[in-house]
Amino acid sequence: MPPVLDPNDLYAADRPNQLSPAVKDYPSRVYVPNTNSDTVSVIDPKTYKVIKSIPVGRQPQHIVPSWDLKTLWVNDDRGNSLTPIGPRTGEAGKPVAVHDPYNLYFTPDGKYAVVMASNDRQLVFRDAHTMKVVKAVPVSCHGVNHADFSMDGRYFIVSCEFSGELLKVDTEKMAVIGHQKLPLHGVMPQDVKISPDGKKFYIADIMADGMWVLDGDTFSKPSLLPTGKGAHGLYVSRASREMYISNRGEGTISVFDFKEDWLTKKWRLPNGGSPDMGGVSTDGRVLWLSGRYNSEMYAIDTATGEQLARISVGRGPQGLAVYPQPGRYSLGHTGIFR
Repeated sequence: MPPVLDPNDLYAADRPNQLSPAVKDYPSRVYVPNTNSDTVSVIDPKTYKVIKSIPVGRQPQHIVPSWDLKTLWVNDDRGNSLTPIGPRTGEAGKPVAVHDPYNLYFTPDGKYAVVMASNDRQLVFRDAHTMKVVKAVPVSCHGVNHADFSMDGRYFIVSCEFSGELLKVDTEKMAVIGHQKLPLHGVMPQDVKISPDGKKFYIADIMADGMWVLDGDTFSKPSLLPTGKGAHGLYVSRASREMYISNRGEGTISVFDFKEDWLTKKWRLPNGGSPDMGGVSTDGRVLWLSGRYNSEMYAIDTATGEQLARISVGRGPQGLAVYPQPGRYSLGHTGIFR
């Protein structure tokens, strides 16, 4: 694994406009998977216009940058395939057969892809280039979907949406080494992010209306910080000072300050909405979020919380990728960069 640039901030490589040479010539775009339309809407962030619609496999869930930053993988969950998109041209390539790819991550050394096979109840380690299966790890929980890695990359924490559980997985051994049930009934954990100093993990929960906070090293019992109804996505600012939390059930975005260790702001979308998953622009000035139940996208000013644009897309937009983004390599999902 390439070492982090700053042991006190694992997001140090994600500063504004700090693009890798591998992506510096890619056009700036927002790629939106429309889960119920089986398409990807491509948005020009300068004009806030949809410039292309790409047909893909059935039920695309997330768009995931590859470890080497050269490919965007569309997770066609019910289509049992990964559709590659070339970010230089915006053209789709031939789909690769992969069973139940709800979400996709990459080990920090770039060797393996990790498919979150939610319905299959498996974590499937595959060759990061060929996507051939290396090891399928059965899990006892239901609905594996999101994850993030420790600062040294030795383990990752996984959320299990439908059974309200968390897993701790040894990256090298490809084995589950920790398993716990969240301390409330009827919860549904979602997105996972690690703090800049690597000491805490945050897990959004759409039924608990907040995010769980726990120590990843000890895998201790987590505490719940209420943020808003339907907390779903977690996105770190370019300065590593704040984290944006999309509250899908109430049309708001909460802002968490890492230094203060608390929520400092809440932005409300005018006329409501269903902010789901997203990403931060290359310069850090715009937070992009999909409107899951409104067939639309939101562009939000990260300085003021003002809505800059509301853009119509296909039905059921979810795990969009803002691309390119700063960083040396991708750990997957809609853009976890180190």
